[in-house]
Amino acid sequence: MTEDDFRRIALSLEGAEEGSHMGAVDFRVGGRIFATLASVREGYGNLMLTPETQADFVGERPDLFLPVHGGWGRMGATHVRLAAATEDVLEGAVRAAWRLRTAKNAATKKPRASKPRAAR
Repeated sequence: MTEDDFRRIALSLEGAEEGSHMGAVDFRVGGRIFATLASVREGYGNLMLTPETQADFVGERPDLFLPVHGGWGRMGATHVRLAAATEDVLEGAVRAAWRLRTAKNAATKKPRASKPRAAR
């Protein structure tokens, strides 16, 4: 899979929008990030998961998923190796991150309004 595939899948999800944070492409729902292409130069897409969900993905497919280095990784931020992923696996992983974000948005009952952002 490629950066373009990751983008296509992320933007196919209900309410998903492309934005930018600190110079990196991100994907948001309700104004909150669920995935990024911050590590695309290293061949990764990034997913904002929970630590538990991350452990499941890494445990099942360590060839595809690994925690982002440092504190973000300990909080659930997860790399997915784009070149090694299939369409079904990538779609399922991106959808999992989107579901977690939409559930968290609903639980806080404070979804942020989306602000138009320039895509890179």
